[in-house]
Amino acid sequence: MTAKEQSHRALIINWPGWLPPLIDAGLILIAFLLAHYARYELQLLRPVNEFNRAPFDPFVPYALLFTAWLIISLLQQGLYHHVRARTWSDEFFAIGNAATNALVVVMALSFFLQPLVFSRLLLLYAAVFSVILLAAARLVYRDIRRRQRKRGLGVARVLVVGAGEIGRAVMRTLLARPELGFQAVGFVDDDPERAGSDIGRLRALGTVENLSMVIVQEKIDLVIITLSWEHHREILSIVRECARQDVQVRIVPDLFQLKLNRVQVENLEGIPLLGVKDQLRMPRVERALKRLMDVALIVLSAPLWLPVFAITALAIRLEGPGPILYAQERVGEGGRHFRVWKFRSMVLNADDLKAQLVAEQGLDPRHPKLKDDPRITRVGRIIRRLSLDELPQLFNVLKGEMSLVGPRPPTPDEVALYEPWHLQRLQTKGGITGLWQVSGRSDVPFEEMVLLDLYYIENWSLLLDLKIILQTVPHVIFGDGAY
Repeated sequence: MTAKEQSHRALIINWPGWLPPLIDAGLILIAFLLAHYARYELQLLRPVNEFNRAPFDPFVPYALLFTAWLIISLLQQGLYHHVRARTWSDEFFAIGNAATNALVVVMALSFFLQPLVFSRLLLLYAAVFSVILLAAARLVYRDIRRRQRKRGLGVARVLVVGAGEIGRAVMRTLLARPELGFQAVGFVDDDPERAGSDIGRLRALGTVENLSMVIVQEKIDLVIITLSWEHHREILSIVRECARQDVQVRIVPDLFQLKLNRVQVENLEGIPLLGVKDQLRMPRVERALKRLMDVALIVLSAPLWLPVFAITALAIRLEGPGPILYAQERVGEGGRHFRVWKFRSMVLNADDLKAQLVAEQGLDPRHPKLKDDPRITRVGRIIRRLSLDELPQLFNVLKGEMSLVGPRPPTPDEVALYEPWHLQRLQTKGGITGLWQVSGRSDVPFEEMVLLDLYYIENWSLLLDLKIILQTVPHVIFGDGAY
């Protein structure tokens, strides 16, 4: 594979390096024009009499200085270099910081020059408009990038070397963050047993000895090495092979084989101290905030879901005899059992037929999902398509047994088949929706779902919960992966 071919796949928008700063400079000029209009035409915040009106010309030097300072600040922060892991919020705060610095510089200059025509309020407007326009431009760029990646453009094909704890941590991050533009093709491992077992849709591509052949056959763009440092000679050999084939390579540091999400860094007068977190469980304050958000969202949205609840219950009752609700034993946080409630969407003897159907169709008993399940009723097919069958679980959330967002709570017979690393997904409350829901729902294989759940547990935040809830809405409306 030539460097040119690899660059063609890796780049998303191949424009000259001078164009993004030029676009930003144009947007900042527009921000100053808007600020002049807001100050002297709309007269926001403070009125202007006829004698104090000023044309735009006297503000041009200040606009040029503001623009130059802001652009240079963004260059210094590396905002014009594409970094896959950088989020829009990172860019927003970088722009805000640069605009604030530019505003202070121009204000200070005006203090010394004492110009006859000047408006500090106009400069403040310009800074605010600049942040809004530059941040909006990056949203547009990200949308273009997302659309191109959906068409397979600009997606880097990634091979993970090592399928241990750290390797799985890398895999779950790649799966959970598709917006980064990485496609996890599969993995190789130095353990022949692990090297022959797929993890969900992540293919096991053999042992490390197959690396050279795999890079060529799978058209790999990036190799991520997660082997422990005791294999340093093998790591160096892999790095040399990647360089020979003109493939990018990255190495994940194995800090004494500690799980990276468990490592915490402290500072002792400039001396870095590495510690290990005792467990993956959320701190008490974060758990309280998550609980508060769950209850608040359910209560505030009650006028929307209560009528739907009533209509769904009526439809099930009109279809025929049998209970409206269905209770099933599930395993929650810490292995505790509880009864989860759902609208009944299947025939009355559905549980008796489950084992037979799983065996006949060769399904994974840890996550059995039948695409054309003969047990589902007519109303059941509709409510499952729209995920309305899970609406009663809101009461499980109010009781504190579940959360709005979290891993799918499994049944006891599914947990009995878990491997030790699968049990980590039980370290938080189960959820009505989760990363597995917005990544394909029933189409996501079991081990891939576990990787997504562990990523969620390790990276939880209120913002992540809100993001998943918002992403769930279109998936539910269009019935993606629901059956």
